[in-house]
Amino acid sequence: MRPGVACGMAAAVAAAVVATGALAAAPPSRVNVLVLKEHGVGGAALAQGYLDRFIALAAKQYGWGDDARGQYHTRRGAAEAYIRDEKPRFGILSLAAFLAFQKKYQLEVLGTALVSRAGGQQYFLVSKSASDAKGCFGKTTATDHADDPRFLERVVFGRAFVLGDFQLVETQRPLQAIKKVLTGEAECALIDDAQMAELPHIEGAEGIRSVWESAKFPSMTLVAFGPTPAAERKKFKDGLSRVCAGEGKSACAEVGIIALTGADAGSYAAVEKAYGK
Repeated sequence: MRPGVACGMAAAVAAAVVATGALAAAPPSRVNVLVLKEHGVGGAALAQGYLDRFIALAAKQYGWGDDARGQYHTRRGAAEAYIRDEKPRFGILSLAAFLAFQKKYQLEVLGTALVSRAGGQQYFLVSKSASDAKGCFGKTTATDHADDPRFLERVVFGRAFVLGDFQLVETQRPLQAIKKVLTGEAECALIDDAQMAELPHIEGAEGIRSVWESAKFPSMTLVAFGPTPAAERKKFKDGLSRVCAGEGKSACAEVGIIALTGADAGSYAAVEKAYGK
């Protein structure tokens, strides 16, 4: 993963934390922030390093001392342990994780973090030999996204087909799926837009092309967890559009943030309806 991707997600968190800095004259109790970016092209260690530095900077600016913390995760199990133990106030979540967690943790949509090359906004079937999605039916299809069938079948595929239509080859790392098509271990691969962006940089991948693409989905979701007070939610949301303006513009650009914008549940109505109860 290019450093800008990890930086972007970490900076989005820090920027969101900065936006809450004026909540009270006195330092608030600890502000814990969860970042859950599933299927990222890269590890969590680099992103956590950026996140720590940005949160420290925000804490110094707003007089929080050591009371602000952020934690970056790539897997739901670890993220849920963090939610249970640390009770975060805010989070930035991949779309699939947001939909899965929404009711369980009483999440309220506050905004969207548009981060360059973060992935998860669109999905593709790629192949050397198939000409369309049906050309991958019954064929070996590599992917690291098969861990959430409900999200894939209802939201990504739009119920047009199901995972059972493919002979799945599950991978553990994002770019493995593309490499299995390269080596002939799979005839097709299901990848997201971040993985698709890496395709031109993979040696020998010139013959791999997209044979199907999904609709485009919202970027990473900024949320408040159930116990977060209403006043804090409002301050968080109201400050988002100003974080990357003025003096913050160049800082956001350096770390890959395109925009932080306020949003509400209506912005996610289509995907929530598709995901269903």
